[in-house]
Amino acid sequence: MTINKRKKFSRYRGSMTHGGGSKKKRRGAGNRGGRGMAGSGKRADSKKPSIWNQKYFGKFGFVSKNARKITTIDIDYLEENINKLPQDAVSKENEFFSVDLEKLGFNKLLSNGNVKNKYKIKVPYASKKAIEKIKNNGGEVILDKTG
Repeated sequence: MTINKRKKFSRYRGSMTHGGGSKKKRRGAGNRGGRGMAGSGKRADSKKPSIWNQKYFGKFGFVSKNARKITTIDIDYLEENINKLPQDAVSKENEFFSVDLEKLGFNKLLSNGNVKNKYKIKVPYASKKAIEKIKNNGGEVILDKTG
């Protein structure tokens, strides 16, 4: 046999405060203790163990003061777009394409792709394999780290 139990709030009907004491006591967010992680117990230890596994306390990671942003370009991309690149960065001298990759916004040359043209490339950084590929095809890579 089941018994239908009355809900508690129905017992409070007509009592105005529903067991909350004075009318003022349940009013506003101040009685709630704030919003979000307020009252996390940073000092009082009450809820601290439940939020240790979240990133709430302390600082995380680091920012290097002298970090360089490396923007790379592949030989493959250079081969495909050599005629589309701006004239102030790319010029044709005899059978060589002279390319200043810093003017194009790149500072490292990578070796992905095959070299078909002869290049004179000026760039701050290049992989050993990229330099080797361009030299084997009769070109040269000038490493200019002044920029």
